[in-house]
Amino acid sequence: MKIAYVLNTYPQPSHSFIRRELQALEAQGLEITRLAMRPAEAALADPGDKAEAARTEYVLQAGAGRLLAALAREAVSPRRFMQALKLALKLSGASDKGILRHLIYLGEAAYVKQRCAAEDVQHMHAHFGTNSAAVAMLAHVLGGPGYSFTVHGPEEFDAPHALSLGEKINRARFTVAVSSFGKSQLSRWAAFGKWDSLKVVHCGIQPERFEDPARLPNGPLRLAAIGRFVEQKGQMVLVRAMAQLVPDLPDLHLSLIGDGEMRPDLEDAIRDLGLEKHISLTGWLAEAGVQGELARCHALVMPSFAEGLPMVVMEAMAAARPVVATYVAGTPELVVPGQTGWLVPAGNETALAAAVRELASMPLGETQAMGLAGRARVLERHASAREASKLAAHFREAVTQ
Repeated sequence: MKIAYVLNTYPQPSHSFIRRELQALEAQGLEITRLAMRPAEAALADPGDKAEAARTEYVLQAGAGRLLAALAREAVSPRRFMQALKLALKLSGASDKGILRHLIYLGEAAYVKQRCAAEDVQHMHAHFGTNSAAVAMLAHVLGGPGYSFTVHGPEEFDAPHALSLGEKINRARFTVAVSSFGKSQLSRWAAFGKWDSLKVVHCGIQPERFEDPARLPNGPLRLAAIGRFVEQKGQMVLVRAMAQLVPDLPDLHLSLIGDGEMRPDLEDAIRDLGLEKHISLTGWLAEAGVQGELARCHALVMPSFAEGLPMVVMEAMAAARPVVATYVAGTPELVVPGQTGWLVPAGNETALAAAVRELASMPLGETQAMGLAGRARVLERHASAREASKLAAHFREAVTQ
């Protein structure tokens, strides 16, 4: 079976779960054509991402002339072309992106449809319910193969009407949520008759990457937090919680792993609170670097205001690290309070600090047992090969219907 993955910006450091999904699908015999709209702007640090970039065809790199030519070829089938044009205009009417952006999506869709025909693709799958799903939907209306897409959240849940999420779900062969919470949100915008087409396929981890997790280190408490430096990830709350903790835990250290638009604000807050010796900003790290940071820490902290189903929580659990996280979205489907970590209200720095204090007071053996319980849970529920087999079964069922 030949599948085209339609993606926006790929690969990216924060989207390693897509790479693992593709590799797991290919290991099960599927042929995958990677069609991304654009490459990542930032330099790629991970060798796996670099290898994926080399295997990916970038639609916008074809140039405006080839996209216009692709559109012109579609215009010879006026009925389908007008249907796709009307749909693009409908999408633009709901969006704040404007008509021009959606006409570009239509040009991208024409190119994608023709590449799918050339590669004998039987089905398209997009990740995220944003422009990649719009391109796949428009390509299908132009006469391309049917499509599905995976919704991660929280962006799609924040703007379902602007993204025409219901339209995309109702036209898709099926739609994937990465958690039961996510499926419940999709049910809000899907027609009742499409509810059976809503599937749950978890993001997966590769158990072989975590075969021999490091034991928790002796010494002062070390924490790690991983994610883009953006408001929804809540790192500023964690920095403020650290200011509450350091007077009682003078050797406490936090590694903030990632980067993004909020970095200057975080640096200012760390300096203003006098936390320079207690918080390190590492920038983006390759997977080996992230694993090294997890090996050196006692727990992962995930202070997010909004999430989908956080991959970094899965990876920390697979590395036998307890997790301190917020009670949002699909996170409670991963973290079980008192068994694999702590859950606190989002935005509450005092509750976050209290959970870390409880962690700091716990004997190392109990903390280790909590981490091992989390590892068992995530390996049972989130192995990439098993989740990819679910997705492959949905592809096969969709194509044969």
